[in-house]
Parts: sequence; C-alpha cells; structure tokens
Amino acid sequence: MSLPEFRFDGPEDAETVFAFAHGAGIGMGSAFMDAFATGIGARGIRVARFEFPYMQMMNRTGGRRPPDRAPVLLETFRDVADYLGRRRTLIGGKSMGGRIASMLAAEIDHEDQPVKGCVCLGYPFHPPKSPEKVRTGHLDTLMTPTLILQVTRDPFGTAEDVAAYKLSKAIPVHWLEDGDHHLTPRKKADVTREQNWENAMDRIAAFSAALV
Repeated sequence: MSLPEFRFDGPEDAETVFAFAHGAGIGMGSAFMDAFATGIGARGIRVARFEFPYMQMMNRTGGRRPPDRAPVLLETFRDVADYLGRRRTLIGGKSMGGRIASMLAAEIDHEDQPVKGCVCLGYPFHPPKSPEKVRTGHLDTLMTPTLILQVTRDPFGTAEDVAAYKLSKAIPVHWLEDGDHHLTPRKKADVTREQNWENAMDRIAAFSAALV
C-alpha cells in the first residue's frame, strides 16, 4: 500500500473520518479545500485531505500535469479508505475527487467492508458545453449513501440537466442557489459564497450524523 501524505483537521477522536480529495486543477491547499476542511472539522468530523499522484508531482516540479487515469486515482482512494478504516470513513471530494469517490463506492458496494458513505461537492455530471457526455453510468445502481451538493447553475450539471438523469435512491441531491462549479454565486444573487459554503458544510454534518 502506497499512501499519500495527509493533512488533518477536526477532532482526533471523532466517530467519522472524511477522506477529502481535491478537484482536477487544485490541490489540497486551495482556499476551497482549506475552508471546507476546517469548517467540516469544526462540526465534529475528522477530515483527512490528501493528493493524487499527479498533483504530488506537480507540487514537486512546479509543472502542469493532466490527472492520472481513473485506475490510478481509484487505487489511491482505495488505499486511503483502507488505511483510515472503511466503516468509519466518508469518502468524497471536490468535482473530480467526488466523482472518483463515487466510482470507488460503486466498486465496493458488495464487499464485506463498504465505506460509511460518500460526499460529492460539485459533481461533474458532464464537461461544460458537452451535456451529451454524461458521467452517471455508475450512479443509477449505487448502494452507498451518497450526498451530492450542487449549485443550480453549475456548468458541469445544472438543475435542469440533473432532473433528466436516473440516479439511485441512495443519492440525495442538495441544491445550492445560483453559482459556479466552486459553489460561488453571482454578485447579484440573494446568497453569498460564504452562505452557500456554510450551508453545504451543515448538510455534510447532518448527512454524516444520520449515518451513525
């Protein structure tokens, strides 16, 4: 087992650990990841941030690299979940990190030690401007409880887009007002970025508590 380095937030004795993966273009030290890790940690969940191999290489060399192929990302996430202890671990992440977490959850649904649950912040249902390239094949039969937090205007999957998809009953989708893929609303919106983020953190905490 080859483990990445972890960055921890939240109480060491928490019942639940959230294995929190980054998106395709930002590492675990971004403002988004910092805010959510500390905010979720303050709500009583132990948060374990980590980075996929390509992002570790980017940090070492300073150069840009495309994300690793799905088998490498899945292997990394599997090793993380095994190390933290699957039965006490929520797996999830931002965008690509959440998608890979949901793919891992689908893979291990029928194993003896499934994970506790899954959380996706801004699920990339399809590439922007390519709504025909849908990434939901594994979501219609997913058994692991999985919370998706999505903004209504997300270019990777709007409320109108998602309404047409067949999703498992194990997947509640919580909609946040307006905004972009980082859950940030427009300036003219009735909510602020901080309100959207706090709302999302509260939902994650409530989702986690319901799984205990």
